[in-house]
Amino acid sequence: MKVLYFAWVRERIGLPREDIETNAATVAELVTELRAREERYDLAFSDMDVVRVALDQELSELGASLVGVREVAFFPPVTGG
Repeated sequence: MKVLYFAWVRERIGLPREDIETNAATVAELVTELRAREERYDLAFSDMDVVRVALDQELSELGASLVGVREVAFFPPVTGG
């Protein structure tokens, strides 16, 4: 599965993207796996109220299934006018 990181999430993790193998069934489980990897992941995902997720380029929720998903993207909320 391809995992993409944008904006300050990318800065905290230090990578724009990575290919990972996971047994996670949901986005929340994937976040738990990532946070357990290293402190930089734990910091990036410490407050999921300020992180958005897209599955195959569609906005989604933490409880969403990862079955059949090829790409997960994490990014802060977009603001602007």
